[in-house]
Amino acid sequence: METQIMNQIITKDQLLTHWQGHRTLSRRTLEKFPEKELFEFSIGGMRSYADLVKEMLAIAAPSAKGLETGKWEPLDEDKKDLKTKEDLLQAWDHATEVINGAWKNVPDEIFQKKVVAFGQYESTGYGLIAYAIENEVHHRGQGYVYLRALGIEPPFFWERE
Repeated sequence: METQIMNQIITKDQLLTHWQGHRTLSRRTLEKFPEKELFEFSIGGMRSYADLVKEMLAIAAPSAKGLETGKWEPLDEDKKDLKTKEDLLQAWDHATEVINGAWKNVPDEIFQKKVVAFGQYESTGYGLIAYAIENEVHHRGQGYVYLRALGIEPPFFWERE
């Protein structure tokens, strides 16, 4: 059965711009953390912001690549090689480049088709990107709570450029 795209609300490029706006804000949140607290501070048993960033990295670029190629890497949230704030920032910037490069080749129709990402998450292509954005917003919110508990003003959530 052929999938039809009807009544499109936003374009693929607008979706990418929206996503990258969130990613820019999440990067600015990461920049605000002092090195030690980035890896060690938590509240109520939640993971450190470094671990949350590693999860965001495990989802973002691999999702764009999976939609582009139809091939899915296993979900790798450990990212043991990312041991410093600078490592995380460089990985974030690399992921941004990967997303932007892959996005050009993501076929429009994949957003309406079912995909099974990471061997476990079944959704449409659009649903997968919505999940990636929602997951990031959720974890960035945790980061905001951490920053406030540390006496650090988080970035304004509406400034996504």
